[in-house]
Amino acid sequence: MNSAFYDGVITRYDYPVLTSDHIPLEWRYDKFVETNPFCIERLGVNAVFNSGAIKFNNHYYLMARIEGRDRKSFFGIARSENPTEKFEFIGEPILLEDIDSEETNVYDIRLTLHDDGYIYGIFCSEAKDPQAHKGDTSSAVAKAGIIRTKDMVHFERLPHLVTPSPQQRNVTLHPEFVNGQYLLYTRPQDGFIETGSGGGIAYGFVQSFDSPVIHNEYILDEKKYHTIYEMKNGAGPSPIKTSKGWIHIAHGVRNTAAGLRYVLYAFATDLNDPTKIIAKPSGYLLAPINDERIGDVSNVVFSNGLIVDKNEDVYIYYGSSDTKLHVAKTTIERLIDYVFNNPQEAFRSIDSVKQRIALIKQNKNPR
Repeated sequence: MNSAFYDGVITRYDYPVLTSDHIPLEWRYDKFVETNPFCIERLGVNAVFNSGAIKFNNHYYLMARIEGRDRKSFFGIARSENPTEKFEFIGEPILLEDIDSEETNVYDIRLTLHDDGYIYGIFCSEAKDPQAHKGDTSSAVAKAGIIRTKDMVHFERLPHLVTPSPQQRNVTLHPEFVNGQYLLYTRPQDGFIETGSGGGIAYGFVQSFDSPVIHNEYILDEKKYHTIYEMKNGAGPSPIKTSKGWIHIAHGVRNTAAGLRYVLYAFATDLNDPTKIIAKPSGYLLAPINDERIGDVSNVVFSNGLIVDKNEDVYIYYGSSDTKLHVAKTTIERLIDYVFNNPQEAFRSIDSVKQRIALIKQNKNPR
């Protein structure tokens, strides 16, 4: 544990749970001296980070984003009997069914055990933008890809999610039916990086994953000026069901002179109507610190996986600077306290100072 960090909500750990050094040697090296006399790494790995997570058959599973030295990302499954350490990759990298000849890259999968009995994985499927002008070799189009399984071994690929938005990233599935439909949290975008007219975290409904179509998207949590989510925000893992509401862990992005800064924040939606926000504390729940701030894309934390244990411990798995995967521990009780009792966003410096002065005065006059 990181004994130097304390905020009453999160326990941080000194070491990441997954890095590129965890990748099995046989995934990287040709082991035969006849064909690899100098023991050269044939297929190197650059980073292991943003991971879906689920507890299944009393084991903790992480479906990590693995980025090769060739910049192509893919998924690999790491498993442990402990939620915070000793993860080992098992089997082989996940070979997805090739349903889209334009698909170039896949990443950032969310795993959700749904009421219907399937474990769904929703991820970003990226392709080159066909509308890009000649010579533009970086513009991309993002879609939501979908797989499902019942055993974490065999994965069925389903059609891409169709939404009214030109692009779609950070799609998360609600774990229960809502009025007999699948509820998904989306992030509508006009472009690959810029959200454009997309106003924040949205939601929509799907009748069936055999033909997953959202006909209407509605904004759930909008981005706002001079907040930690002023540039864009997106859903993280599936929300946590508690006695007071569904608690969501999301990411917020703002622009700085040094580039984009990603942090995690939390809010709660109504138990009976998860499309209605009922509590949202100001500021961030978790931000990059120390070595977490250094990596391929610095000053970033991003979560697309969490596990709630039987004792109501909550393990939030988060990538740091698009390089390594960490875990933070909290509890449902602490998250409820944080989300429902911390002050809401004040939006102006003057009002923020008023909140702080009120806290100071309360501490001078204990009950």
